[in-house]
Amino acid sequence: MRILGTIAEVRAAVRDAKAAGRSVGLVPTMGAFHEGHLSLMRAAREQNDLVVVSLFVNPTQFAANEDLSSYPRDEARDAALAESAGIDILFAPEPAEIYPDGFATNIHVAGITEVLDGASRGPHHFDGVATVVTKLFGIVQPDVAYFGQKDAQQVLVVRRVVRDLNLDVRIEACPIVREPDGLAMSSRNVYLDADARAQATALNRALDAADAAHRSGESILSGAQAVLDEAGIAVEYLELRDAETLQPVTVVDRDALLLVAARVGAARLIDNHLLRGVAR
Repeated sequence: MRILGTIAEVRAAVRDAKAAGRSVGLVPTMGAFHEGHLSLMRAAREQNDLVVVSLFVNPTQFAANEDLSSYPRDEARDAALAESAGIDILFAPEPAEIYPDGFATNIHVAGITEVLDGASRGPHHFDGVATVVTKLFGIVQPDVAYFGQKDAQQVLVVRRVVRDLNLDVRIEACPIVREPDGLAMSSRNVYLDADARAQATALNRALDAADAAHRSGESILSGAQAVLDEAGIAVEYLELRDAETLQPVTVVDRDALLLVAARVGAARLIDNHLLRGVAR
């Protein structure tokens, strides 16, 4: 595995691969790798000849009051894990490589970024995501890019960018990877102490309760809220949204996402379940 820090180096490596007719997969990450990240890398490794993993804690998607300075970082550990997954290139640029002096371009996706995490974290968040992902696509020019379904809204934003800007890349959303007790894997789970770690399992249990309520024709949100209330978790949002447009829904007659965000201990956590539509 090669660890590259400049755009020019990555472009040269990809150019050589494409000239040889090799397919290219990209896994964009902010590091602090866990099994969720590794599942994306394995999927990319199985489906592509050359696999690039980007490791970049993107400053533009953090608000001033968020955890940019404390976000978990361990490049040596991440590099070892990426190499063990068979990755060819770890692209680990400095911020100035991605955002040089005078950088003044921003990509905004209207409609699906103002709700849920966009409302909780601010409009800058998905602007930062859309901009950095578009830059990575331009740098790496992948055939396929891999994202985790845990960040369901982010996946929809990236898909919209690709559609609207006619980018020649396929977006592959990979299933959420969970701990044995159901907690969705996240780099921010390291912020949880023992009590908060136990409390956090209520997020997935609430979504499971909602799934059960959906199948039995009962109130989806009420079932989830009851589990969260019992665990003493006050949510930022618990909402049922159309799985493609993120418009609010009350009847699941087409695929919908039940999404939750909450601060548990020192960590802000998100999770979601896909509820399959039932024609009425």
